[in-house]
Amino acid sequence: MLTDTTTIGSIVADDFRAAAVFDRHGIDFCCGGSRLVFDACRERGVAPETLVADLEAALAEAGADVPRFNDWALDFLTGYIVANHHGYVREAIDTLRARTRKLVEVHGERHAELRAIADRFEALAADLTGHMAREEQVLFPYVNGLVGADRGGIMPSAHFGTVENPVRVMETEHQAAGEVLAAIRRLTGGYVPPSDACATYTVTYQELQAFEADLHRHVHLENNILFPKALALERKVTGA
Repeated sequence: MLTDTTTIGSIVADDFRAAAVFDRHGIDFCCGGSRLVFDACRERGVAPETLVADLEAALAEAGADVPRFNDWALDFLTGYIVANHHGYVREAIDTLRARTRKLVEVHGERHAELRAIADRFEALAADLTGHMAREEQVLFPYVNGLVGADRGGIMPSAHFGTVENPVRVMETEHQAAGEVLAAIRRLTGGYVPPSDACATYTVTYQELQAFEADLHRHVHLENNILFPKALALERKVTGA
């Protein structure tokens, strides 16, 4: 049941199967997760009743194997993000850097957009590498410390004041990464290879599409679940 205060992120946090429905309607569920559903529908020209019907159909399907991320302890969630999403990004960027450069060498003269794709991905790879390091070395240990404090342990110290400060930085960086991948998607025509594409060309586009899909899920877990809960937990353990 949607209300005037229902956000996109709250629906996807409750059941990740909803993400595919929002994707299908062109509604951003990760960086745009804090937006009200009705506002997003108006912006995209989607009838709310159509969206509701599609959500009900998707969520009515058997989904026992869908992880209930919203029910996980925050220290378990940070570990999952590092192991699954950070691990995937680090492995994928090495492969995609090499492949996008190779496409420029082989097909760049006929397809000028390949240079722009490779340059954008190179910059994105550098940004994400630093971003993940800051999460793993600063933000996530603090969040895990908050969990420990809530369980009776010692309150973790932080040089950044409140967790709201690094969270704001991470959200800004998520938005920037999403915009770069959206630009790459446009340059590839929606990841559709041209008629003269070789096998490497086709596979590279498929892997870029998979990379974007993984980033959407990755950002959703942080923006819509981890960060709001970390803010609430900090207020709880500090009594603020």
